[in-house]
Amino acid sequence: MQRKPEWLKVRLTTGDNFTEIKKMMRSKTLHTVCEEAKCPNIYECWTNRTATFMILGDICTRACRFCAVKTGLPTELDRQEPEKVAATVEKMGLSHVVITSVARDDLSDGGASIFAETIKAVKKRTPLCSVEVLIPDFEGNQESLQVVMDAKPDVLNHNIETVRRLSDRVRSKAKYDRSLNVLRNAKKMQPDIPTKSSIMIGVGEKWDEILQTMDDLREIDCDILTIGQYLQPTRKHLKVEKYYHPEEFDQLKKEGMKRGFRHVESGPLVRSSYHAHNQVKSAKGEKQVDSFIRPSI
Repeated sequence: MQRKPEWLKVRLTTGDNFTEIKKMMRSKTLHTVCEEAKCPNIYECWTNRTATFMILGDICTRACRFCAVKTGLPTELDRQEPEKVAATVEKMGLSHVVITSVARDDLSDGGASIFAETIKAVKKRTPLCSVEVLIPDFEGNQESLQVVMDAKPDVLNHNIETVRRLSDRVRSKAKYDRSLNVLRNAKKMQPDIPTKSSIMIGVGEKWDEILQTMDDLREIDCDILTIGQYLQPTRKHLKVEKYYHPEEFDQLKKEGMKRGFRHVESGPLVRSSYHAHNQVKSAKGEKQVDSFIRPSI
């Protein structure tokens, strides 16, 4: 594994908020992508009482070469999960929540119904909390996508992950054009709901290919883009081909905004749900705010 440059060093801060959120997740038997995917921002986000919930268990039916989430044959499907997530969101006093999942190709709808139930449960308990969902591709099943869109999330997020040339090498089963179609169809189903996607760089792509991916996303009217540095989670995963300098990320943000994205979050440690609350505010032309409302717990 290559030595990380100075700008990728993360300050580890585990205060009371971090400890409390961890206990809360364990008590509800909930999973977070923060832990499962070894996100470098977990200390910052948990200290600020923000988290990305991962529903449908913690075992993914796919084995993408960049992802640290466990893979195999899932055995878990908790029908009470939507209510558990909603109760935790209410207790945390969140103003914006991100809900994602493992890929569940073993389920007939890919888990779309659980996504929809979770959106509805959160909105019922916490009407002022905006809900962003980061969904898998549901193997291209439009009926599953419709179920999610009918639940009216505030943001529909699906990650394209990498450039077209590297897609089959980096991702398992997912297809570049299928991901574009998910975002395209989501916009057709609910034109007023912002769509969002993410590009992970450092796996061997060329600069022009990153720009082309931006163009492909704008062609289908994708509203929000995040760009972050790929970090190799274990020796079994893809190696880092390049560490991009913060100045290069700044340039990519400018390129994205020039192409018409409503918001571009670009930086070495940026992940799809990093500062998500401000992304949706910016995309809607609203004033950016803190990520949480401190509850009295």
